[in-house]
Amino acid sequence: MTDDFVFVDEHVAGIRWDAKYATWDNFTGKPVDGYLANRIVGTRTVCAALERARAKAESLGFGLLLWDGYRPQRAVDCFVRWSRQPEDGRTKPRHYPNIDRAEMFDMGYVAEKSGHSRGSTVDLTLYLLSTGELVPMGGGHDLMDSLSHHGAGGITPAEAKNRHHLRSLMDACGFRPYECEWWHYTLRDEPYPDTYFDFPVG
Repeated sequence: MTDDFVFVDEHVAGIRWDAKYATWDNFTGKPVDGYLANRIVGTRTVCAALERARAKAESLGFGLLLWDGYRPQRAVDCFVRWSRQPEDGRTKPRHYPNIDRAEMFDMGYVAEKSGHSRGSTVDLTLYLLSTGELVPMGGGHDLMDSLSHHGAGGITPAEAKNRHHLRSLMDACGFRPYECEWWHYTLRDEPYPDTYFDFPVG
């Protein structure tokens, strides 16, 4: 890693993580190229903003759980290759039930050049500090469907409120949302807006 990239858990007190692309629990159905350890990496700038978000979440009774942060370009390239392979149906019902693999890119759910590779984008959700349980958000991580969009119909009032909590605290801490994915946020003032890194996580 470069000096400005760090493991988030070493810089944000009490944050939880589950690096989905280092596991078999993701839309490709296996660990992704470039993820050598189940850790989350980000810039020092994104860590400072996440620490502010964690404190705000705590005041509401929530903690933060990260699913992804910095993403090597080789992982994005892996997604592209996967999208061109024949459909095997293993992850489709959970992650892209209503579209084909190749449509993920055209519909904006996956990008050939990802903001994650710049080091200041995170995928995350909220959990209850009182129980440790994830709060209901109306669809899980990487559900590539209109249900995942901000303002989506088909979710309960409680789920919509939880999405609003996450969006409000992330906005207050310098992040902008991505309208197609309720879990995806990027620093408005990211330090490397034009650089796509490719060092592995681990």
